[in-house]
Amino acid sequence: MSTNTNKAPSKIKLHKQSQQLELHFDGEQFLLPAELLRVFSPSAEVKGHGPGQEVLQFGKKDVAITGIERAGNYALKLIFSDGHDSGIFTWSYFYDLGKNQEQLWSEYLQKLHDAGKSREKDTTLVKFV
Repeated sequence: MSTNTNKAPSKIKLHKQSQQLELHFDGEQFLLPAELLRVFSPSAEVKGHGPGQEVLQFGKKDVAITGIERAGNYALKLIFSDGHDSGIFTWSYFYDLGKNQEQLWSEYLQKLHDAGKSREKDTTLVKFV
């Protein structure tokens, strides 16, 4: 993902019922689902410590954002209902997730399918060959 903005969003709102984080950047509005934010967390647990070390996240369909903390003037730390709380989401990372959400989600679903994994908790897809 490319860094398109380091500017803080003008509005941040958590929609608790739909579990979407709403962010406004210079006239652009993004609604980022909690599941997307969880599976694309910038944490080492998800991203690994280098290229090729990413860990596919699965079973996160019903994950919720249970807390939001400021991380300086450049980011937020999101706390998820599955206990994950180590990702620091910078403003530019949020922006890139919003701009590329459709493509990222499509690629994620393909990776799940290829790995025989599911968005549902405690579910594995069975493949017959």
